[in-house]
Amino acid sequence: MKPKKGHRGYIGSRPYHSGDYPQHVQNIIIRNYCQKNQLTYLLSATEYAMPGCYMMLEEVLRSLDTLEGIVLFSIFMLPKSAQKRKAIYDEILKGGTSLHAALEDLSIHSEADIQVVEDMMNLNNIINHQSLVELRSLS
Repeated sequence: MKPKKGHRGYIGSRPYHSGDYPQHVQNIIIRNYCQKNQLTYLLSATEYAMPGCYMMLEEVLRSLDTLEGIVLFSIFMLPKSAQKRKAIYDEILKGGTSLHAALEDLSIHSEADIQVVEDMMNLNNIINHQSLVELRSLS
């Protein structure tokens, strides 16, 4: 087994729930998060701009045996599908690694942490749905 070294950053080329941040800003936020939490920061993988594309995230997940964890720019970069997110969480926990979200300042080390993230995702979906309903009632 290879020694695990550091936390790989993960940034995007498209807007996410949290807005449209330039890549260099995403990297600064991840770097600062790693410094604050005393994590060794490894350069970020950058996701392709195509909507629904997670090729780079999948590549980083395949290299978990050499990593201590992954630091996402935002938790909202994860797939919208709860089933796909669960598969990611399972890989993280099975590999004895961690998943972090720099913008939201949170991390996943256990099942309890996953529930917090999923609650945030569900709450966000409810808020977005309510906003759409309100916008439609205005037209």
